[in-house]
Amino acid sequence: MEIIAVIPARFASTRLPGKPLLAETGRPLIQHVVEAAQKASRIERIIVATDDVRIADAVQKFGGEYAMTRADHPSGTDRVAEVAASIPEARIIINLQGDEPEIRGDALDLVVSILEADPSASMATLATPIRSEAVYRDPACVKVVCSQSGHALYFSRSPIPYHREGLPNAASGAVIAYLHLGLYAYRREFLLQFASMPPSLLESTEKLEQLRVLEAGHRIAVGIIEEPGIGIDTPEDYRGFVQRWNSQAH
Repeated sequence: MEIIAVIPARFASTRLPGKPLLAETGRPLIQHVVEAAQKASRIERIIVATDDVRIADAVQKFGGEYAMTRADHPSGTDRVAEVAASIPEARIIINLQGDEPEIRGDALDLVVSILEADPSASMATLATPIRSEAVYRDPACVKVVCSQSGHALYFSRSPIPYHREGLPNAASGAVIAYLHLGLYAYRREFLLQFASMPPSLLESTEKLEQLRVLEAGHRIAVGIIEEPGIGIDTPEDYRGFVQRWNSQAH
């Protein structure tokens, strides 16, 4: 076994408690995420990582695989690393958030391919063009700037890069910046190393754990996609997903 996806899922959520188990479509949200991951051609195994028996029971009911993890992990990445530590035969670990029911299979395949093609990178992630000034200025939307070789230079909640002579004409569809998407592929050895590293200064300042990687001198390869899925963070996000799901023939 070489490539696995681990989906960290916890019951507690400030804005949407019990999010993985919401089931207005007739199946829990976590099942939608697993089924989305199954559309990728490169993934050989999909594991839901949770510390909640209610989520584990739901995964078992729809025939998925789960792993029980410690309850004291500070982040989903640490939960993923705990699972990865028990699977020495894995070569690449994908960290897929448990609130991404519309992630595309080709996006998952792309983040794997980017990492495989770049021996200098310890991990890979994805970004998408920002064409809206509102998104560009929103601190909840993380921006990334990259080198010409496609490696991340910096991630920030601030609007980067700063357009000193004014923003491009958004009405024309011009790209203002790039929005970072919370999908990662790690080389297993690096993931275990990363999870053991203490939080860095920039990470603590921006509250972005990927900055720990850059501060330590590691490379993050970045791929660009045009049509990202919509993550579920709020009740409004979930209602939108349910509406889209119900409008499609299944």
